[in-house]
Amino acid sequence: MSGQITETWLTQEAYDRRKAELELLTGEGRTEIAKKIEAAREEGDLKENGGYHAAKEEQGKIEARIRVLTELLRHAKVGTPAAEGVISSGTVVTARVQGDEEVFLLGSREIVDETDPDELDVYSEASPLGEAILGLKAGDTATYIAPNGREITVQIDKVEPYRA
Repeated sequence: MSGQITETWLTQEAYDRRKAELELLTGEGRTEIAKKIEAAREEGDLKENGGYHAAKEEQGKIEARIRVLTELLRHAKVGTPAAEGVISSGTVVTARVQGDEEVFLLGSREIVDETDPDELDVYSEASPLGEAILGLKAGDTATYIAPNGREITVQIDKVEPYRA
């Protein structure tokens, strides 16, 4: 994969959650980390200042998350999956994978509310599994080659839109 984000389907709730997170990080988050860095800097020698290094590391994580959220929201498609009963980004799929039942979301992990106790596994549309099943309906079967080289059979049992 090239690392570039293509269009990502998000529910309105997921979009609003990520937008609020971005606003918090770019406002209050940046202000707080700047204060921590300044306070640690005032403690003296930066080479052996654990608080300073921890704050700089935290700043790096915040800035990385800001970049991810900015790209995600820039390329987000807000709404519901395209056709009812057809596997597309934003659908929950119940399938038999090599005979074992699995229930998962096809799309982006950013859709899922991390406070949901029944958090689903999430597979990207660009994954081998995702590419094999896009556009299928209940009753369809597909095969794909796993990263380990094994051929995997998938029987689609149920397709429904994700509900946050």
